[in-house]
This record gives sequence, structure tokens and C-alpha cells, in this order.
Amino acid sequence: MKINFFIFISIIIFSACAIKDYKTTQSKIVIIKSPKIKFSDLAYIRNTKKAIELELFIAGTCIEKITINHLICTSEGCMGKSSFNEEYLSRFYPDDILQNILLSLPIYKAKNIQKINTSFTQNIKNKDVDISYRVDDKITFFKDRKNHIIFKIKNIK
Repeated sequence: MKINFFIFISIIIFSACAIKDYKTTQSKIVIIKSPKIKFSDLAYIRNTKKAIELELFIAGTCIEKITINHLICTSEGCMGKSSFNEEYLSRFYPDDILQNILLSLPIYKAKNIQKINTSFTQNIKNKDVDISYRVDDKITFFKDRKNHIIFKIKNIK
């Protein structure tokens, strides 16, 4: 009886880490520079309506997998989005900033957005951030001069 209970509990616990059926997979060249993350190489961005997965590769070997749903999970464990921002990016960022950058969506609720056809730019400056954000068909580029953070996501053709 104890063994069956253990198996049942194990299935429930590990189902949270189950492989998702991602609808979209895109290979990209990704550059990330922040005080805690330095990366420049191939990455895969996979997503469904509810989850995003970023797999970072160096020389063909996966070195990190970041999964975003209601939490953000890395090889070091899972944490809330605001905790992730505070530890890896900037505590001044909204919770959805990483997923919006990875999916090339507007940030800060589309504040200061300027649209040109399928492209857009945003410039957000206040006492805590100095952000330039640009999205077009070839590249997503995010730079925060105050917090020394850069994301550059380039399509592979």
C-alpha cells in the first residue's frame, strides 16, 4: 500500500515538470547581457498560449533551459516572475517583460509605442530605466542603459 501511495504522489509531483506540447518552435541567434547572464549563440524559443521555453546552446550543447508559465524555472529552480526579474534582470521591470521580449510583443503595456507596418519601437525612460526596444521582421532588440541589460534576438534564415 505504501508503494502505491508513493507512486501516486511521485506522478503528481513530477507532472509539473512534464514535457509540454509546444505549438511553435523557432531557432534564433540570441545575445543576452545582464549583470548575471552573459550568452551569445543559438537558442530555441518554443511556446504555447500558456508557456514559453528558451533553450540556450553553446557549440551544440544545451547549457540552460528557461521555462516561463506562471513561474519562471531554470536549472537552479523555479521562482515568481518578479523574483526572477530582481535576481537576473532588474527589479524595476514588469513581471511579463521576459516573455514579451522572447515573443517580440510590446512591453510596459505598449507605452510610447510607435508602429510602422509590422514593426514597432518603444522608448521608455524614467528614474529607474532607460529602455530602447525595437521589433521588426528580422530582429528583436532591447537595451536598458541604466540597468546594463541587452537582449538581441535575431531570426535564422
